[in-house]
Amino acid sequence: MDLQQLTQLSHQVAEVARQAGQFIRQEAASFDRGRVENKGLHDMVSYVDQESERIVVAGLRALLPEAGFITEEGTAGPANRAEQFTWIIDPLDGTTNFIHGLPVYSVSIALMQGAELVVGVVYEVNQDETFRAVRGGGAFANERPIRVSDAPTLSKSLVSTGFPYSNFNRIDPYLGMLKEFMRETNGVRRVGSAAIDLAWVAAGRFEAFFEFNINSYDVAAGILLVREAGGRVTQFLEDGDPIFNREIIASNGHVHDEMMQIIRPFWE
Repeated sequence: MDLQQLTQLSHQVAEVARQAGQFIRQEAASFDRGRVENKGLHDMVSYVDQESERIVVAGLRALLPEAGFITEEGTAGPANRAEQFTWIIDPLDGTTNFIHGLPVYSVSIALMQGAELVVGVVYEVNQDETFRAVRGGGAFANERPIRVSDAPTLSKSLVSTGFPYSNFNRIDPYLGMLKEFMRETNGVRRVGSAAIDLAWVAAGRFEAFFEFNINSYDVAAGILLVREAGGRVTQFLEDGDPIFNREIIASNGHVHDEMMQIIRPFWE
């Protein structure tokens, strides 16, 4: 697809995300915690996640019937990374926040064309904020162009992260990194939705975000947002593509090397 086609598609994807977000918002008003299931240790899912994903999958299939799907809840069937187009979906990123009534959660949708991210949409449900990016076409929040922060150093930066909830094998090096970031930055925040963390890096609200043991559907759309807003995204120790590698640093670019220098001694 060319830029014009991808841009048109991105607007349609944003509408699908908003439709799912409207359903989530309606359910939040009367949500019953008794309808929560556990997929694993501290890994919860609700009927809201599953129904939101069905809404998203149905909408995207209508737009691009030939595409494969990688989804968190598996409602589209087994993960299928197609040769040409693949959707990567988190229908409710921030499930724990949602279940506890903390109003920070999102719908995340990305499209890969071959091995490249070409469309990314993150819809923040409670603030009704749509973040949208197209490869080569820039990044937007509610259709206003966004750029990463111009803060030059970590000492002038607000950094976000996520805490591991199932794999604690590297908790000690992670806590070591966290202490260093607490010392070297304006502060560290844990929002509870990686998709929102990345969207807020793209919008210049955070200077950087880092997390490990993370999934492709948590970060795919946000990675494109950050890159199209002028930022940089890598793995912890190298420039390899972080979509499927379960660790990520995303930043405004200026503070990226500083972050890698802090992380390296704990992660090597």
